[in-house]
Amino acid sequence: MTRVKKGVNALKSRKNILRKVKGYRHGRSTKERQANEAIFHAGTYAFAHRKDRKGDFRRLWIVRLSALLKQNGLLYSKFISLLKTKNVALDRKILAHLADKHPETFKEIIKIVSK
Repeated sequence: MTRVKKGVNALKSRKNILRKVKGYRHGRSTKERQANEAIFHAGTYAFAHRKDRKGDFRRLWIVRLSALLKQNGLLYSKFISLLKTKNVALDRKILAHLADKHPETFKEIIKIVSK
């Protein structure tokens, strides 16, 4: 078997790795082994936190809803149960948007549900 010198390929992969870690601190931005480790961990955290972001937004929507509901004398849990019994198919994201940007429309929904 012929001898393969991997100088070009090694330089290319090293350059790609170091391009990904540009801006990292200390040896992570200059040393190939530390850079590889940093990329691996960054990918793991990115995956996990993409999942976490969904829960974070749901919590934000609930806080926004309960703030406006409290002003109208309703509890969040009671409001959600009333929505389900009246078969109003609006999710928390839409309700939070209405509460934030269109409070008059949201008050109409409260009136419809609380009848």
